This record gives sequence, structure tokens and C-alpha cells, in this order.
Amino acid sequence: MKPIRRFEIVELNEFDGSGATIYSIALNDDEETLYDRFLAEYNEQFPDELKDIVDRLYTIAELGARVNFFKENEGALGAGDGLVALFDIPGKNLRLYCIRFGTFALIIGGGGPKAKTIRALQEDPKLTAENYLLRTVSAQINQAIRDGEIWWEGNRLAGRLQFDDDND
Repeated sequence: MKPIRRFEIVELNEFDGSGATIYSIALNDDEETLYDRFLAEYNEQFPDELKDIVDRLYTIAELGARVNFFKENEGALGAGDGLVALFDIPGKNLRLYCIRFGTFALIIGGGGPKAKTIRALQEDPKLTAENYLLRTVSAQINQAIRDGEIWWEGNRLAGRLQFDDDND
């Protein structure tokens, strides 16, 4: 994975609901978001699981990013960094990492298949890379919130949504 030089928080307008606003991340100068890349990467291998994930994201947009949709404490700081994974469905393998901000906002990252035979994400290089990338992004976003550079307008992020080498 390329080092992060810059990233942008991008609202995913297809998930327009009253419960939560859903975003993803566009890295460096890429127009494709982490969510777009996740869909493209697993579309052929896991089409049914992707459909289920997309359906759950629509539900989250309508009902809010409720705790019961996620496996929490997927990041370095536990609940402090907001890093979660969409709950696995029994018999399914595809894992999607996200940053959750209460029930009102969700930033979708990447993920990959997690075999039921492994206990920790660190046992899989792909999951480790996707998780650690989102940890890096989460740390910068959370710092910008603490610094007052990002704030909430209803359930939408406002303020500084672009990060680069010059202002990090």
C-alpha cells in the first residue's frame, strides 16, 4: 500500500438517510475511495456478501450507526479512536473496517476476507494493512476534531475535510 501523502473525507451520497451520514476516504490524489476499491476488489469473489454489506449500510444510513451493527475496539485505542468492523454474519468471511462517530456518522475504510480459522487481524497481512491504514486516518481526523478544525453540522462533518503534508 502506498504511503498516505494526503486524503479527503468524501460523503457517499448514495447512502442518503436520516439516521447517519456515511463517508469514505480518497487517498493521495485518487478519485476512487477506499469503499470503491473494496467493492471492486471483492465484487467477483464475494458478490452476495457485498450485497449484504451494502444493504446493511443503507440500513445504517436510515437508522443510525448503532452499536449492534459493529464489532468495536478494532483500533489501537479501543473505543477511543472509533475504529470498528461491520459485524460478521455467521458463515460469511468479508470484513469491512469503519470509523464510527456515535450513531450519526460513519467513515468506511477497506477490509478483506477474514477466515474463521484466524482469531486476530494481525494473522492476515491484508486485514492488518487495511486496519492500520484506517488507524492512521482516524488519528488525524480525531486530532482535527479536538483542534476544532472539524465539527458537526447536524449529522454531517464540516470544516477541514482534506488533509495533506502541508497541514498535518
